[in-house]
Amino acid sequence: MSRAFILLLDSFGLGALPDADKYGDAGANTLGHIAQWAADAGTPMALPNLERIGLGAAAHKASGAWPQGFKVRDGFTGAWGVAREQSTGKDTQSGHWEIAGVPVLFDWGYFPKTVPSFPKELTDKLQELTGVPGWLGNCHASGTTIIDELGDEHVASGKPILYTSADSVLQIAAHEEHFGLERLYQVCEAAYELVKPYNIGRVIARPFLGANGKYKRTSNRHDYAVPPVAPTLLDHVKDGGGEVIALGKISDIFAGQGVSRLVKGADNMALFDRLLEVADEAGDKSLTFVNFVDFDMHFGHRRDVAGYANALHELDARLPEFMAKLKEGDLVVVTADHGCDPTWSGSDHTREHIPVLFFGPAAPARELPVSDTFSNIGATLAKHLGVQPLSNGTALL
Repeated sequence: MSRAFILLLDSFGLGALPDADKYGDAGANTLGHIAQWAADAGTPMALPNLERIGLGAAAHKASGAWPQGFKVRDGFTGAWGVAREQSTGKDTQSGHWEIAGVPVLFDWGYFPKTVPSFPKELTDKLQELTGVPGWLGNCHASGTTIIDELGDEHVASGKPILYTSADSVLQIAAHEEHFGLERLYQVCEAAYELVKPYNIGRVIARPFLGANGKYKRTSNRHDYAVPPVAPTLLDHVKDGGGEVIALGKISDIFAGQGVSRLVKGADNMALFDRLLEVADEAGDKSLTFVNFVDFDMHFGHRRDVAGYANALHELDARLPEFMAKLKEGDLVVVTADHGCDPTWSGSDHTREHIPVLFFGPAAPARELPVSDTFSNIGATLAKHLGVQPLSNGTALL
């Protein structure tokens, strides 16, 4: 029996890529700077389960330094290494697609860091098509911050909150009850058609609930994404007779392409609960792909170092629950899609190495070479599952 699992810790970078200076990210190091912050605060990081599969050694390979507080430096139980991004940019879609064998070798369109961020002809046309009374925001922003700042005005005025980020994205936030969830989806569907000439990768519906300045985004997020430009690992597994189980926002990132089943969860720990359930019943030749989004959404973009560190400890503490459910022939990889250094300036992603940590009954214990593309991850899993090889990437095991 052969099964594969991708545990993607969204934004968990291990140190700047050689070309990071082109992106303003020279010196960025998500894990390294979190570990240094924790050590300086007198509460050093302790991630024993991730350390045992080679996390510290992978970080050392990426940056030349061991993360502060890490103790395990040999005797690893997994195959460990790092990967460098072949795609241009540092987008969510680019990182995920490249892992699955389709690097993004073109330039996405982006909206500028101006106020307003969006062209007037775009927002005017979207208002005309949807009948909304106007827009709030119209800027670069952290999604969790902007709903706190503008949520009351949105509820009072009925104007959706419009914002973007360093990703190729247009995001629209609205209250599920006051504005309506289906109405928000309709607005986003109209926006998706309008942004096509701008080469924008995704339009994201960001519903939230709450009142009087205390708002919280819900799990009813929906991404209207450009589909991958070529078949991915997900397509190869599904076409080869295997089931592809997408947890969290994975299905949206791939525009549903190659996905057999979608499983949602409100946050990291809810997604981990769903992962445990899937591990019990996923069949032979299945691929389970989960994105733990809180690292990026709640902590990286908000530059919340303490929150990021705590979330890492939470996930590490639960890894043994998942490991206990693995079966003979299972292969698991812990990885990321980009960095989002919470000590860095601004609120954008950072261009960094990602971890490549294979473990499970089918994983040998050894050091891996530095991969020159994230696609080596997907190529390894394609080989493991016995499906058609990917058009990009080389198997590492």
